[in-house]
Amino acid sequence: MQTVRCAVFNEPNQPFELSEMPFPYCGPGDVLVELLLATICASDLHTADGRRLEPCPSVLGHEGVGKVVAVGEKRDQTLLDQRVTWTIADSCGECVPCKDWDLPQKCSHLFKYGHSEITNGCGLNGCYATHILLRPGTTIIPIPDHLPNEMVVPANCALATMVGATEYLPKPCRVAVIQGAGLLGLYGCALLRAKGVERVIVVDTDPERLKLVEAFGGKPALQSAGSLLQPGRADAVLEVAGSSAVVPEGIRLLRMGGYYAFIGMVHPTTSLELSGQTVLRHCLTIRGFHNYAPRHLRYAVKFLSEHGTSFPWEKLVSPAFPLARINEAFAEARKRKWLRVSVKP
Repeated sequence: MQTVRCAVFNEPNQPFELSEMPFPYCGPGDVLVELLLATICASDLHTADGRRLEPCPSVLGHEGVGKVVAVGEKRDQTLLDQRVTWTIADSCGECVPCKDWDLPQKCSHLFKYGHSEITNGCGLNGCYATHILLRPGTTIIPIPDHLPNEMVVPANCALATMVGATEYLPKPCRVAVIQGAGLLGLYGCALLRAKGVERVIVVDTDPERLKLVEAFGGKPALQSAGSLLQPGRADAVLEVAGSSAVVPEGIRLLRMGGYYAFIGMVHPTTSLELSGQTVLRHCLTIRGFHNYAPRHLRYAVKFLSEHGTSFPWEKLVSPAFPLARINEAFAEARKRKWLRVSVKP
């Protein structure tokens, strides 16, 4: 019997188990993809280390690029043999969040790749495997030939999320501050500059992370943006630090009518101390972002196609670890030397 290989996450703080599964059947609307490259997102690290609770056993990994090797009925057959990426979420397209609220990423019947137990479907639900089975409600985006896998692989998480967060900028938006110089921050910097934002300041507490900021069009600021920007001068602030400790400075920096995007604070420990009076009197807009809609991934791939040669994307993703060395790959990711560590099935 033909099988596929995968790395199974059994429980937090334990090594991944290399295993085999039966080769999956491609049902109506399904698409079977052979993984070419995957990367380790920070959320995968949080899950593996017990800081984020996810079902197990499971196959983790949601950032991936692959080649379509089988297409089920009721799907576009021209996808066969194409190199593709796909939305992190499978949505029904019919519920209230999908149809009325324009939030398919919050579908009432949502399924997320890399976040589901092996008993759900065929079990090939994550990217740390040789194959992944994509479901009928998943948007699949072909990748232009000139884009390397290493450039595209984080697009269906970090880049697409930042596309969504930069969709609602105030007018005018000439000055922006990004709190956090990880991959989300660098992507945000590149997107804002491409949208015509004249000045983008990126703040981080790690001087090593700040070294790439200027290459993505921003101005680095260690610890605080206060040395580069006076209070009340930012049109927009984007939080990607994952810490509520940065919010007071963000509020101080915003102008009247400014826009604050919360993107990184996905942990329950990020409680806020925020004066309602400040929000009201300054007419601020505060919006949260978690995942993205299919249009954001389409724009992400288009953005890479148009700007791929303008930024040092090759400095973001590590040389690939083979799937058999998945535990070494996670150990490398914990060192924070690379913004993304890659795994090649």
